[in-house]
Amino acid sequence: MPVFAVAQMNSQDSIAQNLANTALLMQQAREQHVSLLVLPENFACFAAGQQLKTAERFDELQQQLQQLAATYHLWLVAGSIPCPYRPNGQTVPNSRVRSTSLLISPEGKTVARYDKIHLFDVQVGDNTGSYQESATFEPGDEIVVANTPFGRLGMMICYDLRFPELALALRKQGADFLTAPSAFTEMTGRLHWQLLLRARAADTQCYVLGAGQQGTHGTRQPLRQTWGHSAISNAAGEIVAERTEAGMGIVAATFDHTTIQKRRESMPLMRHRRLGLLKDF
Repeated sequence: MPVFAVAQMNSQDSIAQNLANTALLMQQAREQHVSLLVLPENFACFAAGQQLKTAERFDELQQQLQQLAATYHLWLVAGSIPCPYRPNGQTVPNSRVRSTSLLISPEGKTVARYDKIHLFDVQVGDNTGSYQESATFEPGDEIVVANTPFGRLGMMICYDLRFPELALALRKQGADFLTAPSAFTEMTGRLHWQLLLRARAADTQCYVLGAGQQGTHGTRQPLRQTWGHSAISNAAGEIVAERTEAGMGIVAATFDHTTIQKRRESMPLMRHRRLGLLKDF
């Protein structure tokens, strides 16, 4: 059975250092015979006000990640990177960017791109208080499911986890596992991170792979605090791997496609859904 892993990082404002850490994590994954590795949201740069500057280097970063995937012969879900253009090549207007997750093959080819649909415009009772992603990011407008040798992969990013209809749409398009690169705040992560991973897994009968940022980020006050606890839930909604330590590292679990199929056959949730009664959703 293939082995999937999720990374945990404490990314800062140095792209060079963050990429060096990415390479170390990929090396660890390869040594543990991992087939697919998921990086966190904002893995390449996590600092307030740096999104546009990072986006200017999107093509360069993509090429470097493709080289790393080929070097370590891994399937790589490259968390999220600010991208200055839409999938059709159009420049994102109004000095905004897209939050983009890439699926890269072991041959070093980008197989799929997903742009974050749900933007984190919320009030949180932490030191930062107010978050408004839409001031910097344009939301994506396409759901993405991609083929891999292990099954169909449905792509999400962070705040997307709170929207079961997206996860169910991915399952409807044949997803067997869902990736959720994230940077949950310390407060919201403590409350809901594991709950959401397990809930989306139970909703969809898919594995859910949550790769998180952890710790303090940046130098601008108030400092951003993230929860970490990168984890994998199986299709029954059970956490089968979790990093409870602080700082950078990976955790891995085997992916059992046969068990998924048995679960779906014994409890056929998608066939039982009565969407005609829920058309407003």
